[in-house]
Amino acid sequence: MLQQDNGLKRELKSRHIFMIALGGVIGTGLFLSSGYTINQAGPGGALLAYLIGGVVMYLTMLCLGELAVANPHAGSYQTYATQHISPGAGYVVGWMSWLNWSVTVGLELITVSILMKRWFPDVPSWIWCVLFAVMLFAINALSTKSFAEVEFWFSSIKIIAVLAFIILGGAAMFGFLDMKNEPAPFFSNFTDHGGLFPNGVLAILVTMIGVNFSFQGTELVGIAAGESDNPEKTIPRAINNTAWRILIFFILSVFVLAGLFPWEKAGLVESPFVVVFDSIGIPYAADIMNFVIITAVLSVANSGLYATSRVLWSMSSQGMVSPTFSKLSKKGVPINSLIASMAIGCLSLLCGVFAEDTVYLWLLSIAGFGAVFVWASIALSNLLARRAFVKNGGNVNDLKFRTPLYPFVPLLALSMNTIVMVSLAFIPDQRMALYCGIPFLIVCALYYRFVAKHKMKENVSVKKGA
Repeated sequence: MLQQDNGLKRELKSRHIFMIALGGVIGTGLFLSSGYTINQAGPGGALLAYLIGGVVMYLTMLCLGELAVANPHAGSYQTYATQHISPGAGYVVGWMSWLNWSVTVGLELITVSILMKRWFPDVPSWIWCVLFAVMLFAINALSTKSFAEVEFWFSSIKIIAVLAFIILGGAAMFGFLDMKNEPAPFFSNFTDHGGLFPNGVLAILVTMIGVNFSFQGTELVGIAAGESDNPEKTIPRAINNTAWRILIFFILSVFVLAGLFPWEKAGLVESPFVVVFDSIGIPYAADIMNFVIITAVLSVANSGLYATSRVLWSMSSQGMVSPTFSKLSKKGVPINSLIASMAIGCLSLLCGVFAEDTVYLWLLSIAGFGAVFVWASIALSNLLARRAFVKNGGNVNDLKFRTPLYPFVPLLALSMNTIVMVSLAFIPDQRMALYCGIPFLIVCALYYRFVAKHKMKENVSVKKGA
């Protein structure tokens, strides 16, 4: 077994990385929130929103691919921002990403506890939160390989469910399956009820931030690259295969959902997937989908815990935070970073219980803003990295993976991610992301400038001395 100089073990195979990327994406954003997107933007607007979001995701992942193959590192985009933009930028990106995924872990645990009430209504929610938190921590603490194997099977369940939905829902839409004696809708829900864009084209803008969040998680490919056994081959394959599969899954699923539901009703059901399975007479449809959604949520939490612990470890190894967080277990797991990340996830969980309308909303808004901010940093890092590589005498043909159509692709990815962030200012319900995200970003930048920057040399010295 190969081992990196930094101590992390290269245990991830191609199938692991492929499923880690899928696992971080296919979750509540598709199973629960897709109906809301259709309701807000209409059938044509929802399809266009997911298509645009998928293009932004693919362009960003192409940028990440060049960086990850040239320098596979578990810190991924945080490390690349440090190297190619500035150490201060890397510091801000690191904290944004760490908080994003830590809060996500807490959110997903709350979601699982709610879903479990369907079967165990009398069991307090906190018991499920504790149970699954301990389970996820144990999986990640055991070894990188154990995390990857669990994520592989979690993702497999989700993919099977999505494919079954597309096939069965599509059959019902075109009359091959009966929907409780209702006539097959065919394309009527696309042409009636106001047509493709009943709320206007600008309504798409309202849904874009949510759609972009649905695609968040593909960047985990970059983090997994640092523990891949053969990043030169696995990363390009994972990025290309993952991107078009995710795009197809989302587009076809939304197409079927929009075809089966009038857009006015799509946002009124708890999970449109459950309603469709139930309508075509699949026994225990609601229970089956409840199980699938639970695995989807746990999968995102599992990937999130992995990601946030590696980002904190990366920052520690660069001297940005205490050297304590760069400590590795005998299995090569950054155990202290894992503990800290799990602790913050549980704290955000408590905020969700006791301060749902205040603190937790702020945390989620910062995390949401941070997710798009990270994608923009990936594109900028790629733009500057290639420019510096050529300036220092490097031959582009020597790069094992190259972002196509450079500099057009990174510039377009940077611009589109920036537009999504700026659009928040024009959407009243989503301005909270800017109100929380920008001040947090500024505080991180100022703290780095006046405190962390001076401590970095001390931390690096301590680490070398140890």
